[in-house]
Amino acid sequence: DVFSVHLPPQVLINEEAAARLVRNELYYKKRKGGDLIIFTGDFQGLTSQGQYEICYRVLELSKKLDVRKIITLGGYQIGKLMEIPRVFGAYTSRDMKEQVEKLGVIFSKNEPGGGIVGGAGLILGIGYELFNLPGVCLMGETSGYFTDPKSAKQVTKVVVDYLGLSADVSLFDERIKEIEEITNKMIEVPPEEKKEDLGYFG
Repeated sequence: DVFSVHLPPQVLINEEAAARLVRNELYYKKRKGGDLIIFTGDFQGLTSQGQYEICYRVLELSKKLDVRKIITLGGYQIGKLMEIPRVFGAYTSRDMKEQVEKLGVIFSKNEPGGGIVGGAGLILGIGYELFNLPGVCLMGETSGYFTDPKSAKQVTKVVVDYLGLSADVSLFDERIKEIEEITNKMIEVPPEEKKEDLGYFG
């Protein structure tokens, strides 16, 4: 577990009302073909300084553990729903780019237009510039309106294929169905009701 003053000053409450301090987490998986270190967490750093420090410390540890390459994951907000979200990429390693390109990842000039903010971008950039670690960032298209398991599934499929892992991506399907039911209900709301609701909140 990774605790930091750069994370939000709060605890999270689970279904049983038990509280735990927010954190980031590091997982280690030993396997044939190369061990894996997975970094995830509840929140990113609250400030630019905090994000830089957390990412630097994680990369510092990764280098000591002989990490050879980096894959970061994120979302690419496009403001609309997609039936089958595409996966976009950015790279610091041409070899990795070519390998994931064969798996359907799209590398489009100047996309995302605003660059990659937060940990997904910083770990990729700092890893290459300061630790000489090649990498690629995989970003699933998402509307940005909800948590997007459909986009997460597409990104996970690329990671699983690239690393030669055995993983059941159908585990996303139940959550995908739940989100689709929510979006369908929103689409079905008559324009008059939507207008009234906006007036109420205005």
